[in-house]
Amino acid sequence: MQDEYRTVARAGVHETEINRSRFLCALAPAATEQEAQEFIAGVRKEHADATHNCWAYVIGADAAVQKASDDGEPGGTAGVPMLQMLLRRDMRYVVAVVTRYYGGVKLGAGGLIRAYGGAVGEALDDLGTLTRRRFRLATVTVDHQRAGKLQNELRTAGRAVRDVRYDEVVTLEIGLPEADVEAFRSWLADATAGSAGFQLGGEAYADA
Repeated sequence: MQDEYRTVARAGVHETEINRSRFLCALAPAATEQEAQEFIAGVRKEHADATHNCWAYVIGADAAVQKASDDGEPGGTAGVPMLQMLLRRDMRYVVAVVTRYYGGVKLGAGGLIRAYGGAVGEALDDLGTLTRRRFRLATVTVDHQRAGKLQNELRTAGRAVRDVRYDEVVTLEIGLPEADVEAFRSWLADATAGSAGFQLGGEAYADA
């Protein structure tokens, strides 16, 4: 798995005009390929009267799924440059749709490539991006007497407490960078005089 990836901070639309043609780039985060396709379908429906609705998406922290469409523009002049811009910016779990309203002036292949790739780049700049880092989920169990103090110490140490459950013992769910696991295990033993339980879980991503 990738240690980190970047994605778009929020969904939104950025508009630019080139030689009287309007280019509207709609960007959105997409957790799955189905989400990406649903977003594309929504934009196509909203702009059914547009000359073209070209799209590209990248799904997976390792960019396992990459797809693009020129939607009637000359082959390789729209979807591919959009996809290349997403990959050049290290974007993942993201979908882009560039809607073109033709303004009467032909741009030529080079002009189209610059227009479609540039529309995605400008939209990313406008909407902003965020970095998500990989971490290990871990569960800490501790008695009620030590729980409050331990939570404070975890927060002071900059450890994100994701969830707290109170039962016979107190269960804290935290996220740890892989490289910190062994050091944390030692820290926890010292902080609780060896009384806390510690169990590693799976992997996930969170905002850096």
